[in-house]
Amino acid sequence: MDETLFPGFRRIQVDVGQDIHINAVVGGEGPPLLLLHGHPQTHAIWHKVAPVLRRHFTLVACDLRGYGDSSKPAGAAGHVNYSKRTMAQDALAVMRQLGFARFSVMAHDRGARVAHRLLADHPQAVERAVLLDIAPTLAMYEQTSDAFARAYWHWFFLIQPAPLPERLIEADPAAYVRDVMGRRSAGLAPFDARALGEYRRCLALPGTAHGICEDYRAAAGIDLEHDRADRDAGLQLAVPLLVLWGEHGVVHRCFDPLAEWRKLASNVDGEALPCGHYIAEEAPDTLLARALPFLQRPAGGA
Repeated sequence: MDETLFPGFRRIQVDVGQDIHINAVVGGEGPPLLLLHGHPQTHAIWHKVAPVLRRHFTLVACDLRGYGDSSKPAGAAGHVNYSKRTMAQDALAVMRQLGFARFSVMAHDRGARVAHRLLADHPQAVERAVLLDIAPTLAMYEQTSDAFARAYWHWFFLIQPAPLPERLIEADPAAYVRDVMGRRSAGLAPFDARALGEYRRCLALPGTAHGICEDYRAAAGIDLEHDRADRDAGLQLAVPLLVLWGEHGVVHRCFDPLAEWRKLASNVDGEALPCGHYIAEEAPDTLLARALPFLQRPAGGA
């Protein structure tokens, strides 16, 4: 798959400790740019924007732990090994092992939640960040409405105690991909058949259903503890931040993403784009037009 969706990229498996390996593809040249995907996908989400980005950056597109071809450990007590703090440490370890002490980040959905924790815990490592189609996790849980719960039903399904959701997903992984992704505003039309095939393949791998459930269980528990601790401490994200979301998506309909991020970050801009949730696949050219100038600003530039 990588040879067709990411021609010229090399595939790597990085040992980040505790017998966990993170799968990634690396390509391009220039300053480093880390790419993190969302649910229920893999690094394949970036294949439409990678050809342009690689002209300007050294791209590192990772599979989060629990997803794709990365390790899928059994959940630990309190789901701590799937906390966004732990997953941010995975990303940091990958970049450091590649020789990048400082880098920029573009991340979508679950990956953007990992990027949020990366900005909070390791601000010295991040030059600037683009977060796609999320409001902060704590804000979304605290402002959950009937409309949001119905649209993001999977948030509340996946956090149920094991093995109920795992068993249901594993019964028909392809149907889960089709139903979760295909019921969004654009349906399945924006997705390359090769990328869809990769999402189906990876969701069917042993341990993936458990890994994605643990990701969401952590988000509804230990991640909220970390976010509340930041809020109580008055932590403000200082890294330049661009937040973009789809005007046809649930986040736009149920929240005010820019206002919520401005509560947490001192240097943030953003806007809705004319698409739905899967921005990099639905509107790659629009995303590049908005994100590329931001990512190319010199260090210290607003």
